[in-house]
Amino acid sequence: MINDIKKDTEIRMEKCVEVFISQIRKIRTGRASPCLLDGLMIDYYGSLTPLSKLASVTVENSRTLKINLFDRSVTPSVEKAIITSDLGLNPASEGGDIRVPLPILTEERRYKLIKLVRSEAEKGRIALRNIRRDVNDKLKLLMKDKKMNEENIRHTQDVIQKTIGIFIKKIDLIVVEKEKELLDF
Repeated sequence: MINDIKKDTEIRMEKCVEVFISQIRKIRTGRASPCLLDGLMIDYYGSLTPLSKLASVTVENSRTLKINLFDRSVTPSVEKAIITSDLGLNPASEGGDIRVPLPILTEERRYKLIKLVRSEAEKGRIALRNIRRDVNDKLKLLMKDKKMNEENIRHTQDVIQKTIGIFIKKIDLIVVEKEKELLDF
């Protein structure tokens, strides 16, 4: 039973770190990355559709993304979605493709992005703490129902505390790497 609780906790904490990584992957650094447009939703014949279902996004060079649409009729919708997003990008149609040049990041913008990364990291840490709280609540219920003794519960809580420490360090290391990436001119 204790091993099941530990495994479940580790799986949930790993998912928290994965969500954090996917969130900061969308924060743009100085170079182009197709991940930047992952969350973009396009109005495609009345329904919101992810850009990945309508086109392939590739890196043309370090400062330009190239969007190759499968259906050329959605070009205006894709351009509008990119312009109205909070990414601060201006697409340009060239034939059947859309090119999205990435402007050079100013120092002020870089520091705002670092704040955003730190904010996402704090959300990740809070999610990890919530998992720890849930596990501790389960353990208290097990003790109340006399399914586990107090010594086993304390041991399990110590293991969970060490595990959360490991995952928080993972998040901190990812933040340091992303900050270095953002400040790299």
